[in-house]
Amino acid sequence: MPYIHSVSCAFPKNYYDQESLLQELRKYWKKKYFNVDRIEAFHRNVLVGGRHLALPLEEYGKLSGFGDRNDAWIRVALEVATEAVSKLLEKSQISPQEIELLASATVTGLAVPSLEARLMNKIPFSRKTKRLPIFGLGCLAGAAGINRVADYLKGHPKAAAIFFSVELCSLTIQFEDLSIQNIISTGLFGDGGAAVLVVGDEHSLAGESPLELLSWQSAFFPETERVMGWDIVDSGFKVVLSKSVPEIVAEEMPKEVSELLQQSELKNKLLQFFIAHPGGPKVLESMEKVFSLEKGELKYSWESLASHGNMSSVSVLFVLAKTLENLPPRDSLGLISAMGPAFCAELGLLRCSY
Repeated sequence: MPYIHSVSCAFPKNYYDQESLLQELRKYWKKKYFNVDRIEAFHRNVLVGGRHLALPLEEYGKLSGFGDRNDAWIRVALEVATEAVSKLLEKSQISPQEIELLASATVTGLAVPSLEARLMNKIPFSRKTKRLPIFGLGCLAGAAGINRVADYLKGHPKAAAIFFSVELCSLTIQFEDLSIQNIISTGLFGDGGAAVLVVGDEHSLAGESPLELLSWQSAFFPETERVMGWDIVDSGFKVVLSKSVPEIVAEEMPKEVSELLQQSELKNKLLQFFIAHPGGPKVLESMEKVFSLEKGELKYSWESLASHGNMSSVSVLFVLAKTLENLPPRDSLGLISAMGPAFCAELGLLRCSY
């Protein structure tokens, strides 16, 4: 089975606490919304303390249309990706020439050639490196990207692969949209990037990798297209976000996890750690409830939400990085999970290698 060797994170240099962001957003809202205090209450209820932004606050008002936003996305996303992947290569002491597959994920900007191709002009990967751009999976893509790389490594056990994700959610904000879902998203979502090195079980780094990916699973829930996603409009990406997400987590996740454990012949084993995408307070509370988790078992997910907001596909990778810094005991079983547009889920069963 594949092994997760290391994770590195990177962020845009602009960081603001939630109160500073509220003051800036008030300038837009007070022109059109009579009860600004109600909007601010939504922001405080998401329990986010601060977020990284792709641009300085004063530059957002200068963006005009999708083209401006996307140009900014390409520029900053490439900077963040280059930093995350460079740090990963240095940390793991692996040459970029040894990477057989380079996969990327995003849902907050468009680039053709795709982001990993542009990265190859910054970092000297082999000309033979295979590329896999993933778009449209949203928050799901952090776990899904690892799983798709694992699919490749299962058939190429001597190979090494890098999966990286960059999400600049702030560049999708629609300042003129005063819908509840857009107001919540302006308070919840943040910007960041992360990169993961995954190796096959016959690679030289497998023996020093802290997590083994025992099995993984995708789950698609029919007729849920309007639960989460984007509407593409002239000004860019307009959020689709349903309040039903916590209910879907409660209804669907337990049976999917049970099936994953059963397929791995571990149905009677207890999961000892959880790497859960921090979609929001209600989503994390739903996870705690359905899996009967004690206070603190989703510690890194709550901390990620508070310090960085929901960074879409990057968040679960940030939680993964924190878990690697504080590994559970050898042979502990864990779950990595994320949900996103379709609506659907991606799961991975992990075991601590040392």
